[in-house]
Amino acid sequence: MIFTISPTVSAHLPTIVKINQEALPAVSSVTLKDMEHFLSTVDYFRTLQLDDTIAGFLIALTPGKDYHSPNYQWFEKKYDSFMYVDRIVIDRAYQSNGFGWAFYNNLREFTEGRSPRITCEVNLRPPNEGSIIFHEKYGF
Repeated sequence: MIFTISPTVSAHLPTIVKINQEALPAVSSVTLKDMEHFLSTVDYFRTLQLDDTIAGFLIALTPGKDYHSPNYQWFEKKYDSFMYVDRIVIDRAYQSNGFGWAFYNNLREFTEGRSPRITCEVNLRPPNEGSIIFHEKYGF
């Protein structure tokens, strides 16, 4: 499959919200306003597309951003420099095609020279088995 990973633009946000909400409870619920805030705040907000179809997205940010997630704040207290993956979501119809790996490889290239570590949190209650397996395979 030929795909592109590119910076997210405002026109992508309604579809991204839909993909996010379809992934509950593996990720937290968001509104269009939340996604607009991410778009204006974070360091890395990329969309994966197959032709004109959005198949997934990844949001990541460094310390010092206007974001009040307890998980993000935990990393802020513990580390001076990091790239925090807030969420990576691949539409169910496109999972198991290597897109998660592609996103993390793209993020790794993006963070090279900017941050010594990429961090994330994975839901354990309820357990997100797919995410746990994926992140363990990727080396988290």
